[in-house]
Amino acid sequence: MTTDVAIADVAIESDPSTTSRLAAEFFGTFLLVFGVISAAIFAAANGVADTGIGWVGVSLAVGITVIAGAYAVGHISGGHFNPAVTIGAAAAGRFAWKDVPLYVVAQILGGILATTFVFLIASNGPDGFLAAAQEGGFASNGYGEASPGGFGLVAVIVTEIVATALFLYVILGVTDRRAPSGFAPLAIGLALTLFHLMTIPVSNASLNPARSIATAVFGGSVPLSQVWVFILAPIVGALIAGFTYKSLFEGLRK
Repeated sequence: MTTDVAIADVAIESDPSTTSRLAAEFFGTFLLVFGVISAAIFAAANGVADTGIGWVGVSLAVGITVIAGAYAVGHISGGHFNPAVTIGAAAAGRFAWKDVPLYVVAQILGGILATTFVFLIASNGPDGFLAAAQEGGFASNGYGEASPGGFGLVAVIVTEIVATALFLYVILGVTDRRAPSGFAPLAIGLALTLFHLMTIPVSNASLNPARSIATAVFGGSVPLSQVWVFILAPIVGALIAGFTYKSLFEGLRK
């Protein structure tokens, strides 16, 4: 890894192999997607009134999985678990551009495997459970009728760009050499919880192309036709944060 500071803000082992780094990203993205999508599909409503965890529970689930994954394997790969984070880190000079494609592939594959397992579990659920999950988009992101709150395309694009940019600013800030060490996974996980609380009603909260692709695969034609938004918008937000972080914050050094 060529970055000065790992996204997880823990010391990366000396010269981890490419295989180890990719395995860590695959594992971390699998954990993230499996955790949040399982929570959304199996626990958010739970099929019984007033017993589900709701949007707050799903938001907590994604934050907890990020914290766990970052502490578990962040010292190996940097703990990105998100193509937008990898691209934003590269734009900020914290990660080598040449390593971006391999990380992104590992993240996408980890996410798809996670939703494959969710699909298999749902397929052995109560009668009609899988059909209902797929009819509802399989926890996919969307705009218009596919938005939980019925928000349109422009609202969703702005939400995803702004939320992802803010998320990257938080990541880059808490992994700055000047930041207190050891707390980055907690700050990042809590920030992601916050951004999910803010954006689930609008777009069902992506901020992560790997998560969006993973659910669209099983969500049907509408999620697949709209997934481009949740690939493009988070990457744009990440690039904005990555390219401006130094001038906005590191430029203040005397």
